Amino acid sequence: MPVRSLDKMGVIGAGAWGIALANATTRAGRNVILYGRDTTQVEALNETRESKRLPGVKLAGNVVATDDLAEAGRANALLLAIPAQELRAVVTALAPHLARSTALIACAKGIERGTQKFLTDVIREAAPEAVPAILSGPSFAADVASGLPTAVTLASTDNVMSIALARALGSSTFRPYHTTDVRGVEIGGAAKNVLAIAAGIVAGKKLGPSALAALTTRGFAELVRFGRALDAKPETLTGLSGLGDLILTCSSPQSRNFAYGAALGRGEPPPDKLAEGAFTAQVLAEMATAKDIEMPITQAVAAILADKLGIDDAIDMLLTRPIKAE
Repeated sequence: MPVRSLDKMGVIGAGAWGIALANATTRAGRNVILYGRDTTQVEALNETRESKRLPGVKLAGNVVATDDLAEAGRANALLLAIPAQELRAVVTALAPHLARSTALIACAKGIERGTQKFLTDVIREAAPEAVPAILSGPSFAADVASGLPTAVTLASTDNVMSIALARALGSSTFRPYHTTDVRGVEIGGAAKNVLAIAAGIVAGKKLGPSALAALTTRGFAELVRFGRALDAKPETLTGLSGLGDLILTCSSPQSRNFAYGAALGRGEPPPDKLAEGAFTAQVLAEMATAKDIEMPITQAVAAILADKLGIDDAIDMLLTRPIKAE
């Protein structure tokens, strides 16, 4: 289908990731409207160009913040920088304000609880006339907002649209690779968050770098098995949105999910209740069971979060699994 001009881009969500994406998009030469639902926060962003969510980072000059969802909906395409579990409600509210065939790019990483829907499916149901897309990959908000080099994957089943969006967002410091393998990108983002919690637990328990490397490697094997069962392309799973993102989030406390798991491993309350993997773990485990996909690490994380299994018992269970070929 013909692609509309993408000179005016919208970002829904004025948290750290939304601000980061707004700044990155302006570096690509686009004008950006940034929607936040908190009027006080929006006014402060327009006045001070700073946010407590990203200390030391200035909001780019050609970003205009608004609390008017209808105004934001008039953008040529929108990046949805909101948690996965809030996506349906926000897109439902946004849908009446969209022109036909507006691209809606999910920028969260998860699976909707209750429905077991991936994020582009949620968009398709909540805004039937929009074009769903997904952006994912190894990227921390502080790095993207500051203009540090970052590469991600952008997927849409509409190849023309995926190429156009990647070009519209790309700059010398933010490089989107385009693909039509939407499901592969979604699986990589959702599964790696759950595995990052497991990696954080390993770090919090001080089990050592060898254990962390083993956990990450075997976790990746689970991600690949799940992806293959849902017809994801191998190159997507081994690419930025799969292996690349897994490596990043399984190795750094900047990751909300890693930090969440590390707190659990230390026996402390998790510092961030918005870690996407904490919401996705049970859904992913249920889907794996239903499809008879072997994902013991994922199942262990889901059991720990549901208070059905202690961390020490989970570790013993994983270490005493039958010996087999890799």
